[in-house]
Amino acid sequence: MRGTGLTPNHFTFSAILPACANTMVLVHGEQLHSLIRKHGFESDIFVASAMIDMYAKCSDMGSAKRVFDEMPERNLVSWNSMIVGFSQNKFYDHAVWVFREVLLEKSFSPDQVTFSSALSACANMGGLDFGRQVHGVVVKHGLIPLAYVKNSLVDMYSKCGCFEDAVNLFRATTDRDAVTWNVMAMGSVQNDNFEEACNYFWVMRKEGILPDEASFSTVLHASASLAALDQGTLIHDQIIKTGFMRNICVASSLITMYAKCGSLAEAHRVFKEIEDRNVVCWTSMIAACQQHGCADQVIELFEEMLADGIKPDYITFVCVLSACSHTGSVEEGFGYFNSMTKVYKMNPGSEHYACMVDMLGRSGRLDVAKRFIESMPIEPDPSVWGALLGACRNYGNLEMGREVAERLFKMEPENPGNYVLLSNMYTHNGRLEEANEVRRLMRVNGVRKEPGCSWIDVKNTTYMFTVHDKSHSQTEEIYDMLGKLLELVKKKGYTAETQFAVNDVEEYKEQSLWYHSEKLALAFGLLTLPVECPIRIKKNLRTCGDCHTVMKFASEIFEREIVVRDIKRFHRFKGGLCSCRDYW
Repeated sequence: MRGTGLTPNHFTFSAILPACANTMVLVHGEQLHSLIRKHGFESDIFVASAMIDMYAKCSDMGSAKRVFDEMPERNLVSWNSMIVGFSQNKFYDHAVWVFREVLLEKSFSPDQVTFSSALSACANMGGLDFGRQVHGVVVKHGLIPLAYVKNSLVDMYSKCGCFEDAVNLFRATTDRDAVTWNVMAMGSVQNDNFEEACNYFWVMRKEGILPDEASFSTVLHASASLAALDQGTLIHDQIIKTGFMRNICVASSLITMYAKCGSLAEAHRVFKEIEDRNVVCWTSMIAACQQHGCADQVIELFEEMLADGIKPDYITFVCVLSACSHTGSVEEGFGYFNSMTKVYKMNPGSEHYACMVDMLGRSGRLDVAKRFIESMPIEPDPSVWGALLGACRNYGNLEMGREVAERLFKMEPENPGNYVLLSNMYTHNGRLEEANEVRRLMRVNGVRKEPGCSWIDVKNTTYMFTVHDKSHSQTEEIYDMLGKLLELVKKKGYTAETQFAVNDVEEYKEQSLWYHSEKLALAFGLLTLPVECPIRIKKNLRTCGDCHTVMKFASEIFEREIVVRDIKRFHRFKGGLCSCRDYW
């Protein structure tokens, strides 16, 4: 058009600016802004509003605000563009301030976009009190019946921790669409009600409402959190039936679900079926392999991704560095770490530094790890110091461990793990008085160690076991199986690793070890699951070294595949070996 000599007008600019906004290429928008100024259209209310939206979508709220401030006249679209822009760019307090200004305007009234954007800002900043005030203004303006506004209210109450209020609003809604159901499912996930999130999905389907990308991603996340493989498989069927397998976001969530449910093979099968893979797909598969202790596959996938021209992101590097840590590949790990800044112009975060400290600690270079922390350009957080404390425990460096633990007591006084690690280190070194003092400090600070629990699914029923659990109807058979297992593993050369027992009396330590929840779950699985079926166990804490050893022996003796998902990672036991190679 410009080449033909035609002069653009305000309609032209109003049409082209949204295209610039959608490409999110700031330099194109700035060039267009210059042309708008040259042709004298910067005061046009429609052109200026489109410019605000363009700058907001290009994450340049400074320029958006300058355009807004210079406008001689503003309409509701202009104000809404500012509220939406601030909210999308996470300047939630600014969004709320602009909303307050809109309420003072006499020439127009706020609409559903105004209220929904303000409620979104309140939800994301945890502004419950102001969110309630916005709710009152919504009622005053008679906009409650609008689905867009009601969905935003439900979302706000969910994110602000008032789930009952969200449920009450949901129940009062008659014309529920997919977004309404999605908001409730997401709210359930945010409040750790994963089973409820799955229920919302299935009731939505029963009512004949077609799920969208957000529906599937949310319910897959809930299934993954529950490690409910059967549930996830049913959702996979729904994804195929509704034609969402080509959706990159849904496929990536599917990979994560299968990985977190212990089925790495299914995760890999989904990954192979994706045609146009982006960084999210690659990272989902890399993270899956990392969680399952397949460190070599992590590096292979990462190199394949780079060969495909995909730029890694923050999470990709966390997975790769963690893989290097668990294989003891220190030099390779430093190579990847340094490439973040030198090649990809990315500033490492706390997770990356924690992986590097863990890597150095696992290789026994504790002094180097400590110096590395002291040289960090950012303030080390508990994850970084926690990695060093774990290394001190593994290598028996009590003095450094005490120093690091005392630092962690100040940083996160309510974390029981730090107290337990230091207490165990004292106990292992025969310093029982100091160990008891650490436990006393826990009691004084009101810190309680979370009880160990393990879960196992048999015939669509989940069974839970705690330490020394005797509540199960098959308790006698379970303990008989444990006795049989103890005899068999001892013949294979098993020796109890009593440093993992909490009992102070030496003669009871081995006995105490054999009543850990994951061993009880294993015995139950051996009794009830078919020989060809893998035994899948979930644990709420990190599995102990003794249980890890027993699982290896059991996989060889009974010729069974055993998959244990603890709070840190997956352990796949087969033929007397673990996928983590005992480097965990």
